[in-house]
Amino acid sequence: MMLLILFSSKAEGFIFSNFHNSLTADTIPLIKKDSALADTSIVSISDTFNFKIAKGALDAPVKYHADDSMVMSVPQKNIILYGKKSTVNYNDNNLEAPHIEYNQNSNLVKAHLKKDSTGKVISYVNFNQGDMKTQSDSVEFNMKTGRGITKGTYTQQGEMYVYGEKIKKQGEDVFYAFRGRFTTCNLDTPHFAFVSQKIKFINKKMAFTGPVHPEFEGVPVPVVLPFGIYPLSQGRHSGLLAPSFAANDQRGLSLENLGYYKVFGDNWDATIRGTIYSYGGWSAYLTPRYFKRYRYQGNFSLNVQSFKTNFKGDPDFSKQQGYNITWQHSMDNKARPGVTFSANVNAGSTKYNSLVPNNPRINFNNQMSSTISYARVWKDRPYNFSINANHNQNNNSGIINVTLPDMVFNLNTLYPFRRKEQVGQIRWYENLGIALNTNAKSTTFFNDTIGGITQQIEDNLQWGASHNVPITLSLPQLGPLQIAPSVSYSERWYQEKNIYSWNGFTKKLDTAKTRGFYAAREMSFGLSTSTRIFGMFTFNKGKVKAIRHEIRPYISVSYRPDMNGKYFRSVQSDTSGRLMRYNIYQRGIYGSYGEGRFGGMSFGIDNNISMKVKSKNDTSATGLKKVSLIDGFSLTSSYNFLQDSFRMAPINMSARSNLFEKINITASAMLDPYQVDSVGNRVDKMIWKQKLSLGRLMTAQVSMQASFRGGGKGDKQQQQQQQLGSNYYNPNGQMLDEYQQELSYMSNNPGEFVDFSIPWDISFGYSFRYNKVLDSRILGFRNEVNQDVNWNSSVNLSPKWKVGINGFYNITENQLGTISMYLSREMHCWQMAINISPVGMYKFFNITISPKSGLLRDLKVNRTRYFVDQ
Repeated sequence: MMLLILFSSKAEGFIFSNFHNSLTADTIPLIKKDSALADTSIVSISDTFNFKIAKGALDAPVKYHADDSMVMSVPQKNIILYGKKSTVNYNDNNLEAPHIEYNQNSNLVKAHLKKDSTGKVISYVNFNQGDMKTQSDSVEFNMKTGRGITKGTYTQQGEMYVYGEKIKKQGEDVFYAFRGRFTTCNLDTPHFAFVSQKIKFINKKMAFTGPVHPEFEGVPVPVVLPFGIYPLSQGRHSGLLAPSFAANDQRGLSLENLGYYKVFGDNWDATIRGTIYSYGGWSAYLTPRYFKRYRYQGNFSLNVQSFKTNFKGDPDFSKQQGYNITWQHSMDNKARPGVTFSANVNAGSTKYNSLVPNNPRINFNNQMSSTISYARVWKDRPYNFSINANHNQNNNSGIINVTLPDMVFNLNTLYPFRRKEQVGQIRWYENLGIALNTNAKSTTFFNDTIGGITQQIEDNLQWGASHNVPITLSLPQLGPLQIAPSVSYSERWYQEKNIYSWNGFTKKLDTAKTRGFYAAREMSFGLSTSTRIFGMFTFNKGKVKAIRHEIRPYISVSYRPDMNGKYFRSVQSDTSGRLMRYNIYQRGIYGSYGEGRFGGMSFGIDNNISMKVKSKNDTSATGLKKVSLIDGFSLTSSYNFLQDSFRMAPINMSARSNLFEKINITASAMLDPYQVDSVGNRVDKMIWKQKLSLGRLMTAQVSMQASFRGGGKGDKQQQQQQQLGSNYYNPNGQMLDEYQQELSYMSNNPGEFVDFSIPWDISFGYSFRYNKVLDSRILGFRNEVNQDVNWNSSVNLSPKWKVGINGFYNITENQLGTISMYLSREMHCWQMAINISPVGMYKFFNITISPKSGLLRDLKVNRTRYFVDQ
């Protein structure tokens, strides 16, 4: 006889009170007590009993829920749950399905989907076990062992979407798929997939397949691989780095960037790459990186290359080699408070940049520089110290300059007359402060294209030191004026002095160099005053409510005695007998002081203009927005009363503005206030005596930068990218340094990294430079004008197509610089990009079709060609 128990409506848990009642009944009858007659000496005793757990029993309770109804067969220990979202939960096994059947004897759970009368699926079977989440047509698994079989199953492993006609769960992390496919496309019918009869998955780690072939839109491609190994783990892991193919007119066909990436631990890893060219050249790159959270991070790179020009036996055959070393290191500020250490090294052979193939940006870069810095600030101490090592080199001339060490010691301003315990107001003389700034360094230079580098370093070695002692006094403000007197003492140390003499036989200057310890000194005294003047125009009507004008004038007088005239000499400089004045210390590291006294004044004025307009976002009466019209407009100059002639210095003008927070404009100019004669020589007469003018325009510069874009959907993504700089790891698990290195590839191939949410954008820059140069050939001045413009723009031709162009144009020379264009096609899980640079010395085109997923970044169709104009 079978006993069936039916629970209608919504059934949750087990609530039938007579089922196995004997196991739950208490053997001691309940005794009701009157609280008033309760005996405090009676101790309540709880009865306990022991029972044997049945063989095969589960080690945790099973929780179940039925949306519609539940049917229970007690003798057969079988439960059937009905409802769109019926659930069974056991440990970390969570099952949700419209039909679930559980048998207690076998611990088997069966579930399948449900369709309506039209054949449309009402609800699928969703099964989660640990990190594995699946959606299936049907599921059958053992709750005790955790093993089971699913049919028509979809699951996700990292970026990989997996489908299998049958999936067998073998253990906690291992499952097998029969007639499976995997892809990075998230559609039910993916645009592409890799199909194999047998697939083994190790959850979040690896996948292994037998013979595998790709499919596009369900159409198989007759390309079969005998087996496949696919990494599924997130973050960093060692492995081969796939190469790419390219062609170059100078180097031939190339297999680029074949390499291996090795993770040595949590704190460091290394990448080694190599490129081989068909004409006999090669290059190799070793890039280790290190990182310790909250302590430091950095990377090192050693690049070596060897190329052959033309073929062996040709008259112009040559073999060239080059190397380059880079090192970046940064220290967390919290690691050692008060101590900082950083390094930014970029050094190598002078021919290295010119030999790098397919990279015009590096080929045209003729400068390399390095800086290594250590600094220490003592807590509660008025001084600090830093030591630096610097290097710079010019790859055209081959000159390499090295500064080692460069030491700086600063003593902050001390107030010797201030009381230790301040009572009342500070007296005026207590603001008298004195400080010390000391800098000492040694420099040398050499040329790596000629021999004897060690001897060059020794012969060209120089050292020197500079000391500055500023004495300041901050006086109380006198009405609207701020007055500040100052005294400055400066001293420089030199290792040599040079005496020049005219050699009538060779018709050249001879130099007599004397080494030793020498010093020169200078003092100056000054008094400055400044103020601020405000003016405002208000308006009752219109959007503009007020225009505010701020004027900041200043004037200072100073006196500098002639303490260095004794170090100046006169010497014949050419065969015409023209004399030249020079300082015997002028070849020192810090240069020489000037000759003569100075007693004069410096003056200037700066302006700022802004306005207040009604805010569009704030409609209240007080809702005003400040808009800057002119951030600054200044004029500065000086006048020397003790100079014999040309007492007034050139007038310097500058202006800056950021219109509408979109257009940034900066401008500067220099005016000469003196007249010139017929051949262009200055005459000691003010120009405004001849005509109404501040001076002759000698130099001028104007630059403008602007950026505009449509839409606003990309703002959030852009903010997320900016916030990435505050993290040590990016979302892909790579160290930030590697992530930044990929920006180089993005800049050269912008078509592969476009944001289709921005319908259009354009940014451009304009530069104008003017110089008036005295030319003895025409007995007068000639004007030099240089103008150029650069731009970067893109526009969406459709929601899936984007085209962009960026380039540079020299207006003065009427010449186009490097121009690159790209065309991008968004294809859901794939992307296509065409990059072309048709103008310039270095031309190239690149066509790439690749998946968007970073997991399959090396799976791409690529065609690249480079051309160089000789």
